[in-house]
Amino acid sequence: MIDSHCHLDHEPLFSDLVNVIKRSKNIGIEKLLTISTSLDSFSRIEEIVKMDDMIYGTIGIHPHETKNNSITIEIIVENLKKNKKIIGIGETGLDLYYNNSDKDVQLLSFRKHIEASIQTDTPLIIHSRNAESETFNLLNEYKKHNPKILMHCFTGSISFAKKLLDLNSFFSASGIITFKNSTDLQETFRFLPLNNILIETDSPFLAPVPNRGKKNEPSFISYTADKLSDIKDLPKNEIAKITTDNFNRLFFN
Repeated sequence: MIDSHCHLDHEPLFSDLVNVIKRSKNIGIEKLLTISTSLDSFSRIEEIVKMDDMIYGTIGIHPHETKNNSITIEIIVENLKKNKKIIGIGETGLDLYYNNSDKDVQLLSFRKHIEASIQTDTPLIIHSRNAESETFNLLNEYKKHNPKILMHCFTGSISFAKKLLDLNSFFSASGIITFKNSTDLQETFRFLPLNNILIETDSPFLAPVPNRGKKNEPSFISYTADKLSDIKDLPKNEIAKITTDNFNRLFFN
């Protein structure tokens, strides 16, 4: 299995990384992708990816952080070139639920990430909350450039998923699919093609059932894989192989 989205620079993971990595390996995780949320976050990730061959990272600014973090296409491109273990751009996107940052600032930042992704042919990790039309409309502007899109922690509608499939998007299932009240989301993942699905923890957030309410960590991804195997009516080992192959195809082809 591969945890396609975790935040190893966040506590309580950061201060216990040796054990977090050990527990990840013990349950069969092959790779961890730790996600940048700010410039300070990226500085920590540059060090974290040196800790173990299984750890890779991204560079980007979370929409919540755009009011305090400005990034350029040049900065993204330069850091991708100099560090082969930085393999993705993001987490970027739009969050119009909390509005921690001004919408126009979020849009400008999102656009820079998209253009850097196209320039470098690097996957784009996207956060979208209460912003389905705005997210799709911006991505659709760049459709002819075929950006590599990964919708992180996807919780969108089936209609949104259908539009994104037209852009050849990938979708990552988080622990939310294990929640009792997530029946609509489970139906969305039942609809999505197997070749477009990854799994993630978003740890230390969103711990899956039966650990809901606890601090999440990569080793808990096993529970999400269990639930996805139920939704897709496939053995867990097959789900693990498919999602691993999809990750490698997206990030290493």
